[in-house]
Amino acid sequence: MSDTPAPAPQSRLRRAWNSDFAWSFRHAPVAIISSFVVLVLILAAVLAPLIAPHDPFNPATLNLMNGFTPPGQANAFTGDTFLLGTDDQGRDVFSTILYGMRISLFVGFAAVMLAMVIGVTLGLLAGYLGGWVESIIMRVADVQLTFPAILVAMLIFGIAKGITPPEYRDQMAIWVLILAIGLSDWVQFARVVRGATLVEKSKEYVQAARLIGRSPFAIMLRHILPNVLNPVLVIATISLALAIIAEATLSFLGVGAPPTKPSLGTLIRIGQEFMFSGEWWILFFPALALLALALSINLLGDWLRDALNPRLR
Repeated sequence: MSDTPAPAPQSRLRRAWNSDFAWSFRHAPVAIISSFVVLVLILAAVLAPLIAPHDPFNPATLNLMNGFTPPGQANAFTGDTFLLGTDDQGRDVFSTILYGMRISLFVGFAAVMLAMVIGVTLGLLAGYLGGWVESIIMRVADVQLTFPAILVAMLIFGIAKGITPPEYRDQMAIWVLILAIGLSDWVQFARVVRGATLVEKSKEYVQAARLIGRSPFAIMLRHILPNVLNPVLVIATISLALAIIAEATLSFLGVGAPPTKPSLGTLIRIGQEFMFSGEWWILFFPALALLALALSINLLGDWLRDALNPRLR
């Protein structure tokens, strides 16, 4: 009998570091760069009150004489210098981008969470119960897919805003926007979860759960749901970028975030009014921030899709 001592068990952190998922991340430069960019932008948005040189939405801190100051140049009247210049109201563009990203990210995350909850729930019900439940849910999904998501979001936004009392419309605009985008994006979650549920419910562990008397709700929640989360995470990551773009599109069209709480889309809409008059920076820098945020999240979602796909390992 050998006296060689057994190797010490690895810690959870060490096991996570040595996992296939972590190895794939360490060997994917695009994923590393994308994660870094996303992390920096999210931290900059969350810490905007600490990072931003000015509060762009506090009228007491604004000076109209600083309006249209080019990036990095001193204002001819006040002598103030701004890193990314100022807009027509004298607001620091760098500060408006930080505060605007907070609105865009909040709407994006909240809308994706809403779409994920609705889509996963309906997908589980359709895949597991089948019959008329599946027919109704999938036909509704098919009908919604015949319309562009942005038109569905605009329709829902218009209806929800129409039934909101006028005195509360500006206060509820962000929540109405989240509702509109979330209700327009649940279909992808539902279709993928339904397909995965159809595969999982025929496996032996589900049959065993039925034999021991587990309820359908418990089987869906405790057994099937954990096994269909991988594609859901991939869709959620990609949908986050699409939700941010949808919010920016709606705000650009003037039916999104209110002027009192402008997002990146609102800032781009303001900037395009001065694009041909020489004040290019008012449009360029918010558009660049939106591009960097959406592109980085999309690239991260593409890597996540490959990393969670066992066929590509």
